[in-house]
Amino acid sequence: MTDQLSPWQWDESTWRGHVGRVRAGRSLRPSSWPGGARVAVALSFDSDHETPALRDGETLPGKLAQGEYGARVGVPRILRLLERISAPATFFMPAVSALLHDGEIKSYVDGGHEVALHGWIHERNTSLPPGAERDLAFRAADTLERLAGTRPAGIRTPSWDFSADTLAITRELGLAYDSSLMADDDCYELLADGEPTGVVELPVEWIRDDAPYFMMDRFASLRPYTPPRGVLSIWRDEFDAAYAEGGLFQLTLHPHIIGHRSRMAVLTELLDHISGHDGVWFATHAQVVAHVLAEQETP
Repeated sequence: MTDQLSPWQWDESTWRGHVGRVRAGRSLRPSSWPGGARVAVALSFDSDHETPALRDGETLPGKLAQGEYGARVGVPRILRLLERISAPATFFMPAVSALLHDGEIKSYVDGGHEVALHGWIHERNTSLPPGAERDLAFRAADTLERLAGTRPAGIRTPSWDFSADTLAITRELGLAYDSSLMADDDCYELLADGEPTGVVELPVEWIRDDAPYFMMDRFASLRPYTPPRGVLSIWRDEFDAAYAEGGLFQLTLHPHIIGHRSRMAVLTELLDHISGHDGVWFATHAQVVAHVLAEQETP
C-alpha cells in the first residue's frame, strides 16, 4: 500500500526507513597517514572501454571504437604517467573489459596497481531482475581473480548505482570496501538499517570525476562545456583543500575520456602539482582502507 502513495503522503517510519537503509556511520578519517604524510591521494581509473556501449546494445563500430581508444591509447599513457611519478592507483574494471583486452590486467598488476570490481558489463544494477546483480558480481569477482591472481578487495558499482541489494552482495563477497557513495570527503563505515557493517566507504563525487566535464553524445544534448584547464582548476582546488585539512583526495577517471592528449596534459599538470608538495602519500584504494581500519584497531 505504501508503494502506491506519493512521497508527501508517507508517514515518518516510511521516509526514515528509506533514508536509513544504507547510511554513513562513524568517520574513519585517521589521525595521521603513513610516514607522517599530510594527505592521502587515491587515484582511480574506471577501465570501462567498450562496455557502456555494449550494455546499451550499441554494437556498431563507432561507439565501440570510442571505448577501444581507452584500452589502445589511454591506458598506456596513464601507466607511463603513473610510473613517472611512482604513484600506485586503483583500476576498477568490468569483467567484460578485462576479457576483451588480453593482458591489460597483467599490466596493472605488474605496475603495482590494484584491480577492483566494476560490474560484469557495466550493467545498470538498479534495473536488473532479482538475483541478477548478485550473479554478475560473483562472476566478475571470479574473472578478475583469475586474471589478476588475487581476489578483489573492493567494488565500485557501474555508474555508482546502488540497489537495495548492493550492500548485502558486497558483504557476501567479503569485500573490505565500496567506492560508489558520496556522504563525506573522507572514509566512513557503512550502516545497514542503522547497524554497522564493517564495510568501508571510500567516497566518490561527480566534482572529482572526468565524465561530467568531458563526455560527448552527438545525438543528445550531452556536450563538454568546461575547458580542460577549467577542470584542472577545480581538481587542484579540491587537492589543496584536502592537503590543508590533512585528509583524503580521491579522483575518478576513465581511460577513454582522460586518455586524450589535451586531457592528459591536464592530468599531468595536476599530478605534478600534487607531487610538488611535501608529505603526499599516493596509495591504492585498498591501501587507504587498510590504513584507516588498522588505525581504528590501534589502542
